Parts: sequence; C-alpha cells; structure tokens
Amino acid sequence: MWLTWRAATERALYGEAGFYLRERPSGHFRTSVSASTAFAEAIVALLAQVDAELGGPEVLDLVDIGAGEGVLVTQVLAAADPTLRDRLRITAVDLSPRPRELPKEIGWRDRLPAGVSGLAIANEWLDNVPLDVVEQTADGPRLVMVNTRTGEERLGGPPSPADLAWLDRWWPLTRVGSRAEIGRPRDEAWASVLMRLTRGRAIAIDYAHPVDNRPPCGTLTGYRDGAVVLPVPDGTCDITAHVALDACAEAGRRAGAISTTLSTQREALRELGVLGARPPVELARANPRGYLRALARASEEAELIDPTGLGGFGWLTQRK
Repeated sequence: MWLTWRAATERALYGEAGFYLRERPSGHFRTSVSASTAFAEAIVALLAQVDAELGGPEVLDLVDIGAGEGVLVTQVLAAADPTLRDRLRITAVDLSPRPRELPKEIGWRDRLPAGVSGLAIANEWLDNVPLDVVEQTADGPRLVMVNTRTGEERLGGPPSPADLAWLDRWWPLTRVGSRAEIGRPRDEAWASVLMRLTRGRAIAIDYAHPVDNRPPCGTLTGYRDGAVVLPVPDGTCDITAHVALDACAEAGRRAGAISTTLSTQREALRELGVLGARPPVELARANPRGYLRALARASEEAELIDPTGLGGFGWLTQRK
C-alpha cells in the first residue's frame, strides 16, 4: 500500500496493533528518563519553581504528555517532597493502556486534560507526531509516498497550500533532490498543549534543529531493539524525526504563551543542578562505598548533559 509518510506513520505507530500500542518503548531506545533518576529529580526542581511562581496553589498539575510506561511520573512522585507531593495532581497522557504497576495516585488518560495549572512536559513526544516528507523537484516540492510493507519510496503530488506556506517559512528548499519534513502537525499539537495551559509552564524536549541549519536530507529514522534501522512503516519499529522547535515556539506564542525560551538540555539541566561533577578523591578514603555511589551518580548526570548525546536535546519552555 502506498501512502504519504504522515498517513503511513500514523498507521504504523498508532493504528490497530500499532507499534506504540503494542511495544514497551524502553525495549527499543534509551531516553533521559531511563538514563538516570537525576532527570526526574530535575523535573521536581522545576515543579518547585512553578509552584513558587503560582503562589503555592492547593492543587499543582504535572501532566506528562507521551508518558510511555509512566516511568517519569512514577519517579517524580517518589522524589517529590511530601509537602509538594500532597498537592500534586499527576496525569500521564498516552495512547497505550495504563501500566499495571503505575501508582494509584497517578491519573492515566489518552488525551490532554481540558485545563492545566502547573507544568506540562512533553519529553520525546513531538518527534513521534507523524508528518509528511517532501522532496524538491524542478517543478517544486512533491510529497514522498512510501510503500508500507517495504519502505520503498516514490514521488507523489504537491503539498497542500498550508504546507507549502510552512515550508517557505520554516524549511525552504533551494536544491533539487533536497528533502524536508513538514512540521505543521507538530506545531498544531504543541499549540493544543498551550491552549490547555491556564497557568504555569509547558516544556517540550526533543532532538531539534533550527531554521538556519535544517538537515538537507531530513532526519527520518527507525529504531528497533536499541538499534537504528530503516524506517519501514509496517508497525515493527519506531519511526521518528527531529523537531523544528522554533516553529513550535511560534505556534505556542500564537496560542497564548507570554514568554519563550529555547535552550539545550545541557543548559537547562545545569541550571537545575545537574552538573556531572566527580566527587572529591578524599571521599574514597573516608567513605569508599559513598564515593562509588557518588561516582556512579556523576556518570549518570554526565550522560544527561553530554552535548553530543542527550545534552544536545532542545528544550522549548513557554509560560502562561
């Protein structure tokens, strides 16, 4: 069956028996959440900041969008101070069934709540929002069609006027043969988060690229069992593409954001105290076991802020 990449990815990831309805993501790729509990502890520090900004409300929301197996919200619940935990209303949003081991205090739903007052976080969610791929020809951009069984590609018709306008603004194609991934569905998905945020912050974390440095051949990739594979949309692998976070930021502003920050995970986590600093050597003599624990923690933190790895993720923070 020949489909556009957007339709094929939607079917492969979220259709009947799709990849994300069937598989546990942790079995296929490593994320910041699985790398270290230091990531969840940094989110707790963020929650404390939002709580102070909002004046310590009776109920403080934490909404995890694309929650997967619920690991982040579970770790946040465990790490939060009791005085904060008692006021937290934690909601995990995902299309997959509720994990059996998820703490009962955590809500689970398949769509965004109508209103969020606190922190909404989308960690590696936007990269799995399906999008179309186009290739520049002598006659202008043409949609790339894909065979859902084999991954073979061929060119189809032109994109819609709205998608052409998005390309002109956010991913202009100047050379025949170059490719772009039309991020308009992701802009709309992110805007839907900001429209539901009544007060607080919304944060999107993902592999990203800026408008002045888009990859000429795109970033469409598949993952299976921890390895990079060809992105065949047959439901057997994850299909992902990096995110134009700058375009999402503009969509968030149109949806009511009053401030916007674009940074890297390295910058954001270092501000939250994730430094990856090695413990002093003197600790090895005074407390060998404590030294080894501190050394392991430093190694985990270093992975989270490594600029060539997880630390290179983009962080988009918007406030309302």
